[in-house]
Amino acid sequence: MAVMNELLSRAVIRTAAVVREIREDQLGLPTPCADFDVRGLLGHLSRAAEMFDALARKEEVPPEDGDHTAFESRAAAMVAAWSRPEAFEGMSPTLGMPMTTVFQLGLGDVVIHGWDLARATGQDYGVDAETGEAVAAFMDRMAPQGRRMGAFREAHAVPEDASPFERALGLSGRDPGWKP
Repeated sequence: MAVMNELLSRAVIRTAAVVREIREDQLGLPTPCADFDVRGLLGHLSRAAEMFDALARKEEVPPEDGDHTAFESRAAAMVAAWSRPEAFEGMSPTLGMPMTTVFQLGLGDVVIHGWDLARATGQDYGVDAETGEAVAAFMDRMAPQGRRMGAFREAHAVPEDASPFERALGLSGRDPGWKP
């Protein structure tokens, strides 16, 4: 589990760096996540970090507060919560799925939405091979269910030689070549 938490830690560092560089005048820009502009996606990502922190601790998820500025502190708490081996044990009482799957869902949220924000604001977002493989493996397994639940759009075709992360983006319904 330490390896998985290292992936999350690196993803949070990478995404927090993007978030810190977002300017006020960029908050209304569209993102590859069609349901959100930059401000909305920041709020969603901040909420997701808070939610995955509570889920790792097997605590009740706090009510949504709409704070789009709290990602960094909430994500640090999320990493700390998932650093405990017991976080990965059993089933999520809230989501009804194995805690290892809950972790992968949280990792995917941080990585894919970090990429969304970077693309929307003209920043780079490099994903290391290990993280790309982990997110792709999760998306290979969960994207069909995610589409049925309305969490993902229809898959976007990617070239045969696409990287694992580009494949994950395509499975989530995103165009890896998206530009504002």
